[in-house]
Amino acid sequence: MRPLLRILACLTLLTTLGTALAEAAPRRIVIVRHGEKHTALTLCSLGKERAQALAAQYLSPTSPMSLIRNDPPAAILAMTLHTVETARPIARAWDMPLTAPPIGYVPIRNNRYFNSKLNVVNRDVARDLLENPRWHGKTVVMVWEHFHIASAALEAEFAGEQVTLRQLLHLDRVKGVKGGVPTTWPDSNYNFFWILTYDRPNDTVPSRFEVVRQYFAEPYANLPSNDWGAPEPRPANSGCS
Repeated sequence: MRPLLRILACLTLLTTLGTALAEAAPRRIVIVRHGEKHTALTLCSLGKERAQALAAQYLSPTSPMSLIRNDPPAAILAMTLHTVETARPIARAWDMPLTAPPIGYVPIRNNRYFNSKLNVVNRDVARDLLENPRWHGKTVVMVWEHFHIASAALEAEFAGEQVTLRQLLHLDRVKGVKGGVPTTWPDSNYNFFWILTYDRPNDTVPSRFEVVRQYFAEPYANLPSNDWGAPEPRPANSGCS
């Protein structure tokens, strides 16, 4: 009987693991780029204002404008200094901890060495989101670095690897998107959300892909909201690089 019991126990474990993996995908992933930069260390005044505006309006727990007011996030994720600085007001508004890797608190540069480090972070986060059952049916907010959201140049530099969220979350396979999901997030755009919805928890490809443009209300109505790929109009004294 003991061998039979062991076999039954193994089968039960495999069934449980299979069910957990089949119910691993979040219900929604809300992706937003960090605010405008001053240096490699900090946001400029415009970026800091955008961070406050996101926490007060689009990613607020109370604002009628909020994309997640009735859908509290299971986590608020960040990956670099700029994303951490942008995400902090959002985390405070929800009275939640901010989740970021150790490299998220280190000044980085746009070079192969640091990009390779962030590639690892991107792969680990994407794998966890799609495979860890703790995210099943929940919403996750990602305040992210735009090269690692979508960048044809980064994908070409690391050809043969999965390096962007566009690749890792299979956004190139989303159906019904006119023109397809953009291959690159433009340098000039800080004013959009990408929202991924998973109708079935066993899907690794989003059922829906939505682009939301940021139009803030007062007192943040003067924040730039340029067209996709168009230059960003900035005040002369913004201090943005």
